[in-house]
Amino acid sequence: MDAQHWDDMYRSREHVFSGKPNPVLVGEVTGLTPGRALDAGCGEGADALWLARQGWQVTAVDISATALQRAAAATTRDLRARVSWQQTDLTVTPPPAAGFDLVSLHYFPLRRRPGHTTLRRLLDAVAPGGTLLFATHARDGLTASGDFDPADYYQPDDIAPLLTPDWTILVHTTRPRTGPAPAGTRHTHDTVLRAVRRS
Repeated sequence: MDAQHWDDMYRSREHVFSGKPNPVLVGEVTGLTPGRALDAGCGEGADALWLARQGWQVTAVDISATALQRAAAATTRDLRARVSWQQTDLTVTPPPAAGFDLVSLHYFPLRRRPGHTTLRRLLDAVAPGGTLLFATHARDGLTASGDFDPADYYQPDDIAPLLTPDWTILVHTTRPRTGPAPAGTRHTHDTVLRAVRRS
């Protein structure tokens, strides 16, 4: 799943996603004090723009230049100073340590690796007192196909045991989706992990 793969996917249709923020993000982040947010795998930008409207200063990262072009085009003038769109492969270039009050990963296909290097760098990006929010499709709703095997990718159940004692887990659950499944899929449940790094 390199940059070419994702560019081809986004170019395959005019809009891949609805343009609305993920319901899990809205439900879990509403009420948090806005600060610095990292939106990992921001796609066409709906989550990042929603965060910016809530007062967050957002670094929105994706590997796809096509997705980022669409996200930038959807950014209204009043939000341009609140969102930085960055083409980055987070498996190669890690985010700054302790750089964010919120690290949000929604349906971000993070492949499991020995040593968990990329995952640990994302965890390290959460500042003291900050929040990690990880949401993805429940594994039992995913089907292996081609070179894709759901077991190769992190789920909250994989991440929670890796959190050190300076984390407090607030949410670790599987729940029915509150929004429609992505086009062409039958995803009915999300798995969600929200944790806070102690100050």
